[in-house]
Amino acid sequence: MATPTLFTRILRRELPGRFVYEDDVCAAFLSIQPLRPGHVLVVPRAEVDHVIDLSDADYDAVCRVGRTVGRALHRAYGSTKVGMMFAGLEVPHVHLHVVPIDSTGDLEFRRANTAATAEELDAALVKVREALRELGPDVAAHVPAEPTS
Repeated sequence: MATPTLFTRILRRELPGRFVYEDDVCAAFLSIQPLRPGHVLVVPRAEVDHVIDLSDADYDAVCRVGRTVGRALHRAYGSTKVGMMFAGLEVPHVHLHVVPIDSTGDLEFRRANTAATAEELDAALVKVREALRELGPDVAAHVPAEPTS
């Protein structure tokens, strides 16, 4: 049996994660090294390394959830745009970065906040969850009620 990825371990709650959205196909949680406050990763439950190998249904679900999270981030942070990208070089498990941005430079990994504090991440968690709940009951039903990690 292969060793589970870091993201699989987070999805299984073996490692902590600040979840903002969950359904049967994927989940979204805050990045611990955010490019900007509110940076969320949308991760399929299927452990697949390369985005082009995802099933059509899983790809569609990840993109749909990414768009929903993006709407919430735009609402919460008032950013000019919301950037979304599949990079996948950091962890061998497909993940969509969803980031509130004001310039293309906001998507540069070398500018990530590698020293984000628990307080900063918890504040973003509350803000993003609240904005997701404001999108309506269909979305709110997928926003975890548990406290921070």
